Amino acid sequence: MILVTGGTGLVGSHLLPDLIRSGEKVRAIYRNEDKLRQVKKVFSYNFSEEEAENLFQSIEWVPADITDIPSLEKVFEGVRKVYHCAALISFDPSRDSQLRKTNIEGTANVVNYCIKNKVEKLAFVSSIATLDKKPEENVVTEESHWNKEKHHSMYAITKYGAEMEVWRASQEGIPVVIVNPGVIIGPGYWDSGSGQIFKKLHKGLKYYFPKTTGFVGVEDVVKTLQILMDSKIVNDQFIVVSENLSFQKVLGTAAESMGKPAPKKEIKPWMVRTGWFLQSLQNLFTGKGKQLDSKSHRTLFENTFYSNEKLISRLGYSFSPVKRSVTFTGKIFNKEFKK
Repeated sequence: MILVTGGTGLVGSHLLPDLIRSGEKVRAIYRNEDKLRQVKKVFSYNFSEEEAENLFQSIEWVPADITDIPSLEKVFEGVRKVYHCAALISFDPSRDSQLRKTNIEGTANVVNYCIKNKVEKLAFVSSIATLDKKPEENVVTEESHWNKEKHHSMYAITKYGAEMEVWRASQEGIPVVIVNPGVIIGPGYWDSGSGQIFKKLHKGLKYYFPKTTGFVGVEDVVKTLQILMDSKIVNDQFIVVSENLSFQKVLGTAAESMGKPAPKKEIKPWMVRTGWFLQSLQNLFTGKGKQLDSKSHRTLFENTFYSNEKLISRLGYSFSPVKRSVTFTGKIFNKEFKK
């Protein structure tokens, strides 16, 4: 039996059909029925309605939460391999405690049950946010370790904390692999992650951040996860980035796929600083949380390049062009929102 946490999220929902089609018995956890309906919709992007329904019904769905220890007891019964994809992504300081509980404590719970049940292997989806470029480096690699002296978002801190829990599993005899994806592009979740790019373009986004970073299609994250799980590689981690691209280019490709105008105006640092100040006032008078803290604004203007050479050389893997993933996602968005 294979267990997938975060099966109702972007990576998990795209991973599940591949696992089922490979003949594996799969169990996935969920927290509410609405999430399950979204998974069915994601399945329908690549399969007919009948095939999508059959794939969905082939999964053993169990109501559980990685932060609720008692609910995990039966979840791990008979499980051989675990894909830990569950995580909270947020840059709102008001959700810091929730980030810690989900990403660190939740992962600790998963690790503890992996150890207790002596699972064969644990694959964890982390983030490039846990890797810090050294002063003498031009490109971030897997050797670009966390620098505690640098400023990090709470999201990055909690993903790093989660990695430490996974490495603890390896010290307790559980073989592990960690993937560090860049910005993941894929359809289905328009109110979170990169899905918001398409929603904002649909509404008429006019500005772009002058930043370059690593991007990757969700299909590549899913494929590399499975290859690493089935390989003899253990206790290692890999950057999963297809290309280093500017947000301007990605937004332009997305806009073109949607038939929308591409953002033409570059956001300047002073605009962001002013926006943060206004958000602070809003928080003071309305109680609504800020989207970013003041120090995090700096990272919006820092170009960072990531190397995928380790993954390519170890696995012989060929990435799909980011343009293909962006275009496919844009077309799916248009279908759902009936352009």
